[in-house]
Amino acid sequence: MSSIRREKVASLLKKELSQILQLEARGIGLTELLTITVVRISSDLSFARVYVSVFPSENGAAAIAKLKDYNSLLRGKLGNQIGKQVRAVPEFAFFLDDSLDYAERIEDLLK
Repeated sequence: MSSIRREKVASLLKKELSQILQLEARGIGLTELLTITVVRISSDLSFARVYVSVFPSENGAAAIAKLKDYNSLLRGKLGNQIGKQVRAVPEFAFFLDDSLDYAERIEDLLK
């Protein structure tokens, strides 16, 4: 599979999933600010790893757990959005992206 195709599908997933989360966050009980930072998709386009940055970062684990609980609902809504653009909607898993916290710790150490 072409890496260009993977990049396009990953970009599409990031954009559409961000919009779905923006509309559905209150409905599933999320009050934190969520940002999808990276989507990494497998070579056969069947599985995607979605990295989410959460603010405030203290609530990150709880927000990721809630996203995992509503994974099937989000995947269904994603299928309605991109069903005509991809052959099969990939399964996805959410992971906490703590790269900003890590960069902040490194910066504090360097000071």
